[in-house]
Amino acid sequence: MKTSKPGKQRKRLYQAPLHRRYKRFSAPLSPELKKSHNTNSIPVRTGDTVRIMRGERKGFEGKVSGVDRTKYRIFVEGVTREKVDGTTMLIPVHPSKVVITRLNLDDKWRRDTLERKGAGKKAKLPEEEIAEEKEPEPPKKEEKKKRTTRKTAKKSGEA
Repeated sequence: MKTSKPGKQRKRLYQAPLHRRYKRFSAPLSPELKKSHNTNSIPVRTGDTVRIMRGERKGFEGKVSGVDRTKYRIFVEGVTREKVDGTTMLIPVHPSKVVITRLNLDDKWRRDTLERKGAGKKAKLPEEEIAEEKEPEPPKKEEKKKRTTRKTAKKSGEA
């Protein structure tokens, strides 16, 4: 993060070039994919299967049919709305509101990216997780009590 000013952050979001917007399309992976690929999130692409986690369509699962980088939205097959004239249109969904359940690994570059992202992290085996849970917590240090000074009442004759 280069700045803490909200206005500058919004400006960078709205004026970002398309290759930088791609990074902002990241969505978390499902628990099974997290274990198998050793990574928490990856940008959403056409062909991925996602589950919607927020909004009216919560729980719906479908394939990503399109990505709109200019408006920061994805389109999921089956998430439609009927217009007044009877035609159906896809409803745009923000990528942070979905979880990726199945990855489209047709692209070699994406497979390499997944391997690179997960390479530094070691996958925990169930035995290691159990061993970590059983370790006793270190004793907490007791906080020192602050001294309070007593104010003495002034006698009526003193200045």
